Amino acid sequence: MDFSLTSAEKDFKDEVETWLNENLTGEFGDLKGKGGTGRNDIAPELLMAWEAKLAEGGWLGINYPTEWGGRNCTLFEQVIFYMTYVEFKAPGRIPNMGLTLAGPTIVDYGTQEQKKRFLPSILNGTEFWCQGYSEPDAGSDLANIRTRAELTGDSWVINGQKIWTSLAQFSDWCFVVCRTDSDSARHSGLSYLLVPMSAEGIEIRPIIQITGGDEFNEVFFNDVRIDKELIVGEPGHGWAVAMATLGYERGASTLGQQLSFRQEFEDFLAEVDISALPPKIRQDLAQAYEQLEIMRFNNMRILSAMADGVPGAEASIAKLYWSEWHKNLGELMMSVLGAEALATDNIAENGEELEKNGLKSTILSKWQETFLYSRAHTIYAGTSEIQRTIIGEKALGLPRESKGK
Repeated sequence: MDFSLTSAEKDFKDEVETWLNENLTGEFGDLKGKGGTGRNDIAPELLMAWEAKLAEGGWLGINYPTEWGGRNCTLFEQVIFYMTYVEFKAPGRIPNMGLTLAGPTIVDYGTQEQKKRFLPSILNGTEFWCQGYSEPDAGSDLANIRTRAELTGDSWVINGQKIWTSLAQFSDWCFVVCRTDSDSARHSGLSYLLVPMSAEGIEIRPIIQITGGDEFNEVFFNDVRIDKELIVGEPGHGWAVAMATLGYERGASTLGQQLSFRQEFEDFLAEVDISALPPKIRQDLAQAYEQLEIMRFNNMRILSAMADGVPGAEASIAKLYWSEWHKNLGELMMSVLGAEALATDNIAENGEELEKNGLKSTILSKWQETFLYSRAHTIYAGTSEIQRTIIGEKALGLPRESKGK
């Protein structure tokens, strides 16, 4: 895949830069360099307003067909957008699962009525979605789902529980995988339902994380009734739809993600006196930089695979690599800063500056947050163990893992 820019692609990049420069003003003027996965420095409501602003500029759904309000950008144009966005240090995006997961699923598997109903509101940033997959006894093993839905007259009646539901408290809709065949087991008998979060019988309980944020939630469904037409695909065939949804999760943003990691790494190095560090830690920092460059080449490989079709094990290789790298970076940051960096009482309140190891308190808080939140990277969106199994079976041709009895 040739990553050099054509004249038209340079013009596209200029368009992105110009729009960002003109619109990161007013209420959004102080957002540059803030936000991102695990950060609590921007209110979710403001990030949702920023998504609507992006929609006004035509930057939501750049990969969507023009007939549904998208720009039908090429894969490389999408890469340019995400790279330019990060280069500009525009705010970290809120996880917009309607845009990245529900929307593409509805485009490929939904009815015409579902496309007309949901795609416009997704692409104009007025309705947000969350994902109803994981359960207390069905995390990475989605085939063990126990939430049930029964077709009663013109309604599906849903009962069960979902967990780790990101931003459920701010979402308008949830795509929920339920067991609709009471006699089924594992992958069979599952259905993919679209559930309004305002429906009677839904209870949302935020889960306070170790970072102090409440991004994740428990969601309980108690005799929740939804229209029977709010099913994507055929009843009992939801597993294929759910797997397709997960396939949309990684893509053109991978190089942008690597660049954001690089910015974070460089910002950290700028705040410490590297010459004063022990040789072993300096060596570890050098290795982290080398691994960051390897990540870039890995992401180029997955983009090349995408250009030729749907990537296979490349997606699992990328997820395994970046999640482990960022978790290790958080641990390395704590090694550099010392044990006191782990104590929250070392962080000054109300922006007061407190010097510790040459770092101001606000910076210390940021690295502590990176360390704590990065622990989750190797769990969500497929654990490292699951990714290694996929790589072993699909890329290396190893025998399938025994599921036991």
